[in-house]
Amino acid sequence: MNQRKNIGRFIVSDPEICHGKLTFKGTRIFVDDVLEMVAEGFSWNYIQEQWNGAVSKDAIKEAVLLGKDSLLQQTEKLISF
Repeated sequence: MNQRKNIGRFIVSDPEICHGKLTFKGTRIFVDDVLEMVAEGFSWNYIQEQWNGAVSKDAIKEAVLLGKDSLLQQTEKLISF
């Protein structure tokens, strides 16, 4: 039984692909690798070029927004009184 989980429109976790690490659908490109490139200041156009167009700007945007949401959720847990 496949335990694939769609995290968003572009992001998936599938234990049969890269041991379940978050990847962009239809690729073996790790979401954290793309987020690292964003954090390092690379333009989204450059990121797309580096992955030969396999990661769209919409996919990068989704990864950034999901990362933001996760950070906010973790922060709320840490500072809740």
